[in-house]
Amino acid sequence: MEQDNYIGKVTRVRGSVVDISFKDRLPPLHSVLYAGINSNVIIEVLLQLDAHQVRGVALTPTQGLARGMRVKHPEKSLEVPVGDNTLSRMFDVFGKAIDGLPEPKDVAWRPVLQDPPSLASRTNRSEIFETGIKTIDVLMPLERGGKAGLFGGAGVGKTVLLTEMIHHLVGKSKGVSIFCGIGERCREGEELYREMKAAGVLPGMVLVFGQMNEPPGNRFRVGHAALTMAEYFRDDQNKDVLLLIDNVFRFIQAGMEVSGLMGQMPSRMGYQPTLSTELSKLQERISSTDKGAITSIQAVYVPADDLTDPSAVHTFSHLSASIVLSRKRAGEGLFPAIDPLHSASKMCNPEIIGKRHYQLAQEIRKNLAQYEDLKDIIAMLGTEQLSPEDRKTVNRARRLERFLTQPFFTTEVFSGIPGKVTPLEETLNGFERILNDEFADVPENHLYMIGGINEAMDKEKEKPNNSSEEGSLYEA
Repeated sequence: MEQDNYIGKVTRVRGSVVDISFKDRLPPLHSVLYAGINSNVIIEVLLQLDAHQVRGVALTPTQGLARGMRVKHPEKSLEVPVGDNTLSRMFDVFGKAIDGLPEPKDVAWRPVLQDPPSLASRTNRSEIFETGIKTIDVLMPLERGGKAGLFGGAGVGKTVLLTEMIHHLVGKSKGVSIFCGIGERCREGEELYREMKAAGVLPGMVLVFGQMNEPPGNRFRVGHAALTMAEYFRDDQNKDVLLLIDNVFRFIQAGMEVSGLMGQMPSRMGYQPTLSTELSKLQERISSTDKGAITSIQAVYVPADDLTDPSAVHTFSHLSASIVLSRKRAGEGLFPAIDPLHSASKMCNPEIIGKRHYQLAQEIRKNLAQYEDLKDIIAMLGTEQLSPEDRKTVNRARRLERFLTQPFFTTEVFSGIPGKVTPLEETLNGFERILNDEFADVPENHLYMIGGINEAMDKEKEKPNNSSEEGSLYEA
């Protein structure tokens, strides 16, 4: 008789929102219900309307669902598989394999909704997470066990930069890497899987995808599903985990859709009133403990390139490093199109990165900021009207800008330039030599799209007749 109480029936279907009535006891919030002809419609309970009715959001399409259909409640919430056998596999939000291979065996299943680690179990160590990308390592170093955000509008290179980081980090990382695609295009998932397989790094990775054609409830839970898998490797296996999320805005957008479907009044700029809480529940689970660390790199789409948008503002507050991508720099061909003046990291501190590194980073920013201030004068009057000191600054800053560029492995097919990884010490030496004006007479295009500074010297030797007056790739 107890079991009968947990069999309900559909009373109303409105898009992805489904109302279900039960005879006696209601299922708890966040329970999973199964409806439809073959129990193929999965619903998550989000609201208890009264003593006999609940309202849920479907995590799968609701085609074929009708009033009066029976609903089963297996007395559990949404779960995903965890274990070593999940490595090198690709899953959806329900923990089903979507890579065309058989379902993994000998795995445990855990609920996707978990509490964040307690304050007592967290660690406060500060350690640099080297990426091999010059701009990031020098000007906005990432924190091991921290959260870094890649902010940018459409088409400025967020996914390319994230994929490049996977190439650099997954191969040398001794831990586990988890890629979480929230609202991604299906071709992006397929390309990433193929590229990781070809690079030989798939055995240490787990991929979790919720594609953009899935219902909002599905996309809203993909991040939690990936985090549950990451927490298993951190807490049970004491491993360091690299969690890559693409992208956080789609998570916020899915929450906005769910909120609208549930009838909540929208808040500022149409976002859900619970935006801050929902984002915090996801971000607070990404942390370092005394057992292991979850280092997260997250792409964040910025609507209309507006960094004051609530989605960007609320995400900023959770991060230890913010990498802002500039459409202007992308238009000038300066890739990666990272804006060095708007990007920042709390790790850029002399006590953490050392006095020499800190002073070099400050000097680079100072030169680039002065060049930015002089651009209006150059546009109106030309460089001839500048003082000799300002001319030196412009000359130095333009070489710094070009040395900040780097060829990527991800873009080799399109650019024809082989990808480069540059060790931090070599990069610091290069910037130090540019700041000391050792390259004042070297054509600035020799510093464009290279790895270490010695490559510029090699180019100079190959073309001894070049002079500093030779036209550069992009004029001011």
